[in-house]
Amino acid sequence: MSFAVEVNFDGLIGPNHNYGGLSDGNLASAKNAGDVSNPREAAVQGLEKMRRLVRAGLVQGVLPPLGRPNFDLLVAAGFSGTDVQIIEAAAKAAPKLLKAAYSASSMWTANAATVSPSADTSDGRLHLTAANLSTMLHRSQEHPDTTASLISIFQQEEHFAVHGALPEHADFADEGAANHVRLCAEHGAPGVELFVFGREAGESTAGFPARQTRLASESVARVHGLDSARTVFARQAKRAIEAGAFHNDVVCVGALDTLFFHEFAFEDTAAALSDLRKAAKGRFELQPVMVPDAEVPLKDAISSYLFNSQLLQFPDEDRLVLVAPTETLEMKSTRAYCERLVNSNGPIGRVEYVDVRQSMRNGGGPACLRLRVVMTPGQIDACHQGVLLDEERINELQAVVRATYRDRLSPADIADPTFADECRGAREALLQVLELEELA
Repeated sequence: MSFAVEVNFDGLIGPNHNYGGLSDGNLASAKNAGDVSNPREAAVQGLEKMRRLVRAGLVQGVLPPLGRPNFDLLVAAGFSGTDVQIIEAAAKAAPKLLKAAYSASSMWTANAATVSPSADTSDGRLHLTAANLSTMLHRSQEHPDTTASLISIFQQEEHFAVHGALPEHADFADEGAANHVRLCAEHGAPGVELFVFGREAGESTAGFPARQTRLASESVARVHGLDSARTVFARQAKRAIEAGAFHNDVVCVGALDTLFFHEFAFEDTAAALSDLRKAAKGRFELQPVMVPDAEVPLKDAISSYLFNSQLLQFPDEDRLVLVAPTETLEMKSTRAYCERLVNSNGPIGRVEYVDVRQSMRNGGGPACLRLRVVMTPGQIDACHQGVLLDEERINELQAVVRATYRDRLSPADIADPTFADECRGAREALLQVLELEELA
């Protein structure tokens, strides 16, 4: 076993943050579709969440926003000419496609990739596989640029293996780490990787789409060279998906030996826990914390994003810390449950609340905004240093945001061709701070 820590790579919210309502099955996204967003406030909120973890003594990274609008998507759809002509034509003939080209959903980096640390892989390298996000058009365009970002950050092949996305077919539908949990005794110890899927390959589902297939999860596990004895596949409850839990991380989160989940997270909870205990045997004792529906109804869990929280090991604290959105504090059932949780003798000892309302209104909480990457000190030193944050770099990023982002953006504003130039200029300034100019 080698020493390792969990590094959270948060998505830096882009200047194109808007409420497009493009995500079928995401209740918050649908509810706020068409509303005016505040990209400046959204990015500042996200960076302040990162600052809190830096101040807590955690290693914090950031992933840059992707370049938007995606002109490649619009050109592929038959629009041509100058950038201005393309945007004007798309706004008139295909406004929904233009919204997709302007999607800011890459901010939710829990969907960027699935990550397996070197303690779990057969070749002893850290593996990352970009998610194809093939279920939704606006998200399916992300993976080429996400892969390029990951390669720029995790360049050294001695330490890292970055894999492109799985085939873009419904049978391989992959939503990344939002449907993946790693459990372990210590971050540097061999762990158990839990993959949660919503459907089998070839299986059709009624109602809201089940976005992750078992084939995709199994394929990622093979690509990463995981030990089958320490890999568990569990089906997400159909009831949860139909209630609006479009990813498993809306009803479940785990860290170290603790799995924190809703009673209706899994189709067969007893089997899932049995498989996890078997995989963990001899390495650690699983600490399941199941929240009964009688205490927190499923609809409350989903609307408050209780489980879309970060579950973290803070330095010098014996129990885990749940970093939850303020919406969890404001809802009676979840606030009361959290009070009972911290007063118990369980593995979660404290709840911190963070304001990420701009992200929440578009359907993503604290856990959506981060990609968890367990890294050894050598791997931290080997990755691109410009994306590892301290307070000075956070201040620099916030200065760019305040100087270049709008504080008011309606979906109709994206029809203005000058907004594309604004987005390009803002992103280039951010990439300069992160020393990632090659991605411009």
